[in-house]
Amino acid sequence: MQKILRQIAAELRVQENQVRTAVDLLDGGATVPFIARYRKEATGGLDDIHLRELEARLSYLRELEERREAVLKSIEEQGKLTPELRAAIEAAPTKQELEDLYLPYKPKRRTKGQIAREAGLEPLADRLFADPSLNPVDEAVAFVKKEKGEGGEDFTTVPAVLDGVRDILSERWAEDAALVQSLRQWLWDEGLFKSKLATGKDENHPDVAKFRDYFDFDEPLGRVPSHRALAVFRGRQLEILDAKLALPVEPEPGKPSIAEGKIALHLGWSHQARPADDLIRKCVAWTWRVKLSLSTERDLFARLREDAEKVAIKVFADNLRDLLLAAPAGPRAVMGLDPGIRTGVKVAVVDATGKLVDTATVYPHEPRRDWEGSLHQLTLLCRKHDVSLIAIGNGTASRETDKLAADLMKRLAAEKPNLQRIVVSEAGASVYSASEFASQEMPDVDVSLRGAASIARRLQDPLAELVKIDPKSIGVGQYQHDVNQSELARALDAVVEDCVNSVGVDLNTASVPLLSRVSGLSASVAKAVVRWRESHGAFRNRQQLLEVSGLGAKTFEQSAGFLRIRGGDNPLDMTGVHPETYPVVEKMLTAAAKPVAELMGRAEMLKTLKPELFANEKFGVITVKDILGELEKPGRDPRPDFKVARFNEGVEDIADLREGMVLEGTVSNVAAFGAFVDLGVHQDGLVHVSQLAHKFVNDAREIVKTGDIVKVKVLEVDAARKRISLTMKLGEAPGRRDGGRENRYEGAGRGQRAPQSAPLNTAMAGAFAKLQGQRK
Repeated sequence: MQKILRQIAAELRVQENQVRTAVDLLDGGATVPFIARYRKEATGGLDDIHLRELEARLSYLRELEERREAVLKSIEEQGKLTPELRAAIEAAPTKQELEDLYLPYKPKRRTKGQIAREAGLEPLADRLFADPSLNPVDEAVAFVKKEKGEGGEDFTTVPAVLDGVRDILSERWAEDAALVQSLRQWLWDEGLFKSKLATGKDENHPDVAKFRDYFDFDEPLGRVPSHRALAVFRGRQLEILDAKLALPVEPEPGKPSIAEGKIALHLGWSHQARPADDLIRKCVAWTWRVKLSLSTERDLFARLREDAEKVAIKVFADNLRDLLLAAPAGPRAVMGLDPGIRTGVKVAVVDATGKLVDTATVYPHEPRRDWEGSLHQLTLLCRKHDVSLIAIGNGTASRETDKLAADLMKRLAAEKPNLQRIVVSEAGASVYSASEFASQEMPDVDVSLRGAASIARRLQDPLAELVKIDPKSIGVGQYQHDVNQSELARALDAVVEDCVNSVGVDLNTASVPLLSRVSGLSASVAKAVVRWRESHGAFRNRQQLLEVSGLGAKTFEQSAGFLRIRGGDNPLDMTGVHPETYPVVEKMLTAAAKPVAELMGRAEMLKTLKPELFANEKFGVITVKDILGELEKPGRDPRPDFKVARFNEGVEDIADLREGMVLEGTVSNVAAFGAFVDLGVHQDGLVHVSQLAHKFVNDAREIVKTGDIVKVKVLEVDAARKRISLTMKLGEAPGRRDGGRENRYEGAGRGQRAPQSAPLNTAMAGAFAKLQGQRK
């Protein structure tokens, strides 16, 4: 364990005692949000990002140690564990390198090399390799068998014996951990990732054409961006593409490859026209072509996929975090419109608390075209429930429904001048509508109308509504269906947990799904909290949590600080101050000679209190400073203020766009290669990473995040393929030291190919289409 703690500390660049304390807390059942928020003293201020990384590495390294013990035990039982091998195994830093070392000793089916050894050919193999001046044919004669073996093995001729020599040597070399690792690293650095159209596939077929960028594709393996790697792997899985690992330079026919040269160099052998050199060259070639080429390709493709999946999962997690922490509209009555054509526009009105108060279905579009009747019905609903916001789903007929909302606002302009309309993502709304929780929440409401209610609530509080939906259904991922689903789920659940706990949860209004994401609260305890609330009424103080069935002292410790009670018995219960530190606050109140209600929000008064005076052995200066920060802004919401993007009038369809137009839009998704922007024309536009800023951008999230409102200029519109290319480089580029020479595709570099046909680059076309296909 000490070794693991030391390694994690080195990787995170923190002190070993910080890691030890964090691990003890995690092993003791503490959650990451709780440790990050309320145990800063103990961990030396490790934040949630450090703790999540620590948690993941701890799991990996523990699994590695467990496997290491199993490997050592297995080799020891075989009587083959030398001190040198033990040292190498104990020093192996990864699971891959550990398995490389174990490979020669791993129980396996009888191989040709093993059969040859059992036939007594190993001394011949050793002799010929040690002294290539020996004549292989002459030496092999003594090893020729008079008859076949009992298992059918045939070494009755000299060629068969020499084939056995080849099998012994090639198998031995292919299990040489140092050789395998050096080849693997060399090909990762210099090998090529190649793909082409699979034989027999029609390149004009719509499903095949999506992969057009990869019909004749190659890129250095270690530098392939995540989205391109996953695109090729998907094409291969669909049997549209053939993919392979290619050597940096293909060998001439009949000549040894570079890989074979690398093997020979590692073995310390070279062809010197000695009698056995041709045989050894054949063994070297066999080692690469038969034993190592396919296994190395498999290992490196697995590494490429794993690295690509990590990036894709991080992109999804980052986008999800931005979406969950998007600005809430707050307690305002909202009308949700779920657009539809023949089935009508579903309407749901929720009050300021999110309670569903009215529903309707209107038919402004084909085939009824009841525009006036729809406007009349919506007007009545707005007046009846004092609606101040209209949320419009971004699905089919969204733009037409947005026009309906615009006409409604004109009709109500005199009496409701501040009425606003916003197009919101409806990704996952249908999943929520059909869920068990939705049926419990709105039992007597039609499934289609539940979706409209969800759209309305997303505007009020994105976090509270989106936690009801499986994160994978929210639609902000990059190749989310192609990655390891358990790893994706783990990462997304961690993001949801961190977001919920960073904002805090109103104990008296939160739903079961929201409560179950609070630190320490399981789904069953969350249900018990709601049952208690329904039976006893609103919680008056945090201590009442201990009356909830199944909620003990440990759960209370983990959860209480993240649960808020507004208008309760103790003003501190609406803050992020943990109940365990209330005595510290009491000391502050005594020093200030003020009741807590007068102290909260009084920055000038709080600044006169010296944190050092209130620190003790359990709660140090860091914790006291956090308490003062909470008191200064009690119940503060870390999310940004609510703003609305204003779409240009007359721009309602992709056909309305023209090159050079400057528009305002909302960032709907951020991928490794750029950002997608909703312009209100049914189809999101793409700002390629090279068009985000007048500087090199390595990660699109350096510039934009999901939910940001941005200004963009239209570079190119391909209406037939529904693709819009945008730029955020609206002003002049800053002066350059190179005398003003500007690369047209500034930002294209390592992992960022310059567009092949500016400005809508074909290299992004496949990824663009696939991501759009995942939005719903």
